Amino acid sequence: MGGTSSVVKQAFSRSLAALGVLAWLACAPGPASRAQEKPAALPARADPKAQELLDRTIQALGGPAFLRVRRLTTRGRIFSIVDESTAGLAPFVSAVEYPDKRRFSYGKSKPVTLVNNGDQAWELDRYGLTSQLPEQVQRWKATNRYSLENLLRLRIHEPGILIQVGGVDFVDNVPTRGVDILELGGTHVRLDLHRQTLLPVRIRYRVRDPKTHDWQEYADVYGDYQGLQGVQTPMHITRFLDGERVTEVFRHSARYDEDYPAGYFQPPG
Repeated sequence: MGGTSSVVKQAFSRSLAALGVLAWLACAPGPASRAQEKPAALPARADPKAQELLDRTIQALGGPAFLRVRRLTTRGRIFSIVDESTAGLAPFVSAVEYPDKRRFSYGKSKPVTLVNNGDQAWELDRYGLTSQLPEQVQRWKATNRYSLENLLRLRIHEPGILIQVGGVDFVDNVPTRGVDILELGGTHVRLDLHRQTLLPVRIRYRVRDPKTHDWQEYADVYGDYQGLQGVQTPMHITRFLDGERVTEVFRHSARYDEDYPAGYFQPPG
């Protein structure tokens, strides 16, 4: 990132790893998750009232237009936050192809580019091309698994999922009603919906750290929805990790289903 100190870049790397770098995509589960899913024979099960809420939420997001989206290109500014203070900020360009591809560049004159394609992950900066760190890839895959788009288009249909109506709450002074999503492996996902519009306000979930085996609590807060190409699109996204705000994203543009060049999600250069 041109002109940015290594300390700031490390802060961005930490936040981007926690954030799943704005792609908000799902990807294939890791070996542990696949092992948990092998014995699953039960279909996804949903309480009728919970299913009704999910159906209405998908309609509020755009219905068929939301479900048809395959690519999302966004531009804006990303803030890295440490101890509730801004540790760095940068312009970004994000290109996503669902369900497991992204190309994310941040910085000005010499941007850092992160590329993910399934299990493969690279980083290109002023020093050249390297592989992303294993923990960075693991966090990206975990957070992308529970992204807004893929939670509502993929995760809720997986075998063994149990979906129930949750309680009411307030998120940033917005009244919400909840849907609880339980996975076979023990992961609990909470989807908080705006009580009037039923648009997603927050997605909370926990992921086990592969090194420490401790649970890490994530929360993604969505706001400033705008209707773009028939899809209600959040332009302000904040991520929390273990109760601390770590990243804040302000999109100033978003376009769906743009064409990307061949090899766009392969190693740069």
